[in-house]
Formats: sequence, C-alpha cells, structure tokens
Amino acid sequence: MKIDLGKILTRSWQIIWKYKILWVFGVFAGFAGGNGGGNSNSGSSDNGGFSSFEGNFDRFIEQAQDFFQEYLLIIIAVCLVLALLSFLFYALGMVGRIGILKGVFKVENGAESLIFAELWSESMPYFWRFFGLNLLVGLAFFVILLPVIVIAFATAGIGLACLLPLICLLIPIGWVVNVILEQAQAAIVAEDLNMFDGFKRGWEIAKSDMGGMIVLSLVLGIGSGIIGLVIALPLIGAMLPLILSIGSGNFPMSGALPPMAWVSIICCGLYFPVLLVLNGVLTAYIKTAWALSYRQLTKPVDNWSIFAQANA
Repeated sequence: MKIDLGKILTRSWQIIWKYKILWVFGVFAGFAGGNGGGNSNSGSSDNGGFSSFEGNFDRFIEQAQDFFQEYLLIIIAVCLVLALLSFLFYALGMVGRIGILKGVFKVENGAESLIFAELWSESMPYFWRFFGLNLLVGLAFFVILLPVIVIAFATAGIGLACLLPLICLLIPIGWVVNVILEQAQAAIVAEDLNMFDGFKRGWEIAKSDMGGMIVLSLVLGIGSGIIGLVIALPLIGAMLPLILSIGSGNFPMSGALPPMAWVSIICCGLYFPVLLVLNGVLTAYIKTAWALSYRQLTKPVDNWSIFAQANA
C-alpha cells in the first residue's frame, strides 16, 4: 500500500478544523448526493368499509381528472420549477466538490488562509467538466441498468433471479468507478485536465495503488456510515412522537394535527440546520481525504513539476 492511511485521516481532520470555510463547501457538496423517502397507508378490514372505498375511488378518479384538466398549466409550471431547483442544487453540489478540492490543494501548496469568494470564483472554470464527467458516468450506469429494469417490470420481478449474478457484479464495478471518479475529479482540478483525460488519469492513479484505494474506501465508507447514523439519531428521536401518535390510532386523516405530531415537526425543524452542518463537515472530511490520497500518489510527479519550474 503506497498511501499513508493514518496520515491522510489525521491531516484531513487538521485541514477541515483549521479551515472551516470548507464546511460550507461540504454542505454544498452534500446537495449532489441522493436521498429517499417513504410513505405509509392504512385500511379497514370490514366489507362495508371496502365497498365504501370502491365507491369513493371512482369519484376520486373523476375529481383527479377534473383537477388535472383545470390546473394543467400550473402543474407543468410547478414541475419545471422543481426541475430547475433540482439542477441548481446539483450544480451547488458540483461547486462544493470542486471548492473542497481547490481549497485542500491550496492549503497543501502553502496557503495560510482560504477565502470563500476566491474558492468560488476559482471553482467555476471546472464546473462543466465536473458536470459532464458525472453526467456521462451516470448515463453509462443508466444504460447498463435499463435492461435490468425492463426485464424486472416485464416479468413482474421473476427475471431478477436470472439477473442476480449481473446485479452482484455491478456492485464492485460501481465501487471501482466511484474510486476512479474521486481521483479523476482531483486530477481535473490539480492538473487542469478535460473530463476525458481526467477519467484516464483517475484510472492510472487508482490502479497504481488498488490495495490502498480499497482500504481507504472501506475506512471512509464504514466510518461515514457509522457517523451518519449517529448524526441521524436525534432526527429519529424527534420522529418518535409522530410515530407513536400514528401507532396509537389517534392520528386524524383530516383536520388539525395532534400535539404529538407538532412536537415532531418542531423538533425536526430545529435540528435540520444542525444536521445540514454536521453532514457538511462529514462530506468535507471525506472529500479532503480523497484529495490527500491523490496528493500522496502523485507526489513524485508534483515534486518533479516544481523542480522543473524552478530550473526553467
């Protein structure tokens, strides 16, 4: 293993603790990640209730059709606004990633301070390269997964059993691509490469110390998972009053919310800014560690470049 794992982990914390402006870019970088949600439903076991449901369902469909016909333009406008907001948040995520890399490299090159406006402006030239690289990788995975999705729907999920080996194979492939992507993004910023050369450079760096990449990825993945769970515990605790209210059967389908639900909503609202900052710190730490791994694996090249410039 070529990289010094202990030094990377220690130095990453030193950097983000001293240069807390990277927390802001960590918050931005978190916007490029995905999140999910859940839903719940309830029903009645008696036949009368089911018959009533069937009668109301037809009326609901008619009302829904009338609603869409009347408010179609508004619905389209709302969808466009949501799509635009999604792009803006994803763009902030890309700038966040670039800003962390730029800040780490500036610090490692001797910068005594980091200024938000400078990092922001210096990150802009790399934006479309980052966006294009992530878009192409995402499209590649979509093309690979599309047949799996089609077969799953066409066979009501039965075909997934036949595709299980392929799905299992995609997991390590996805991990390798993610490692290459981390190194490619660092190379684009450090060496001012285009996205294709950056991906090739990322592959060269990753394969030069695949053992180190495996260990670093496992440490960061497992560590961030544990820390992320700890960070989320207060949010889970805040949701307990709402869960208990629903479980007790006292949660109304219409009308005013019960006090327990309001307690959950208020607690979640108060904790959300804290969660955002803590997640930003964690993201900044992970991205800093990947940036330092790039620095360690390319240090001979960097030193040679500095030596060559000094003699020029």
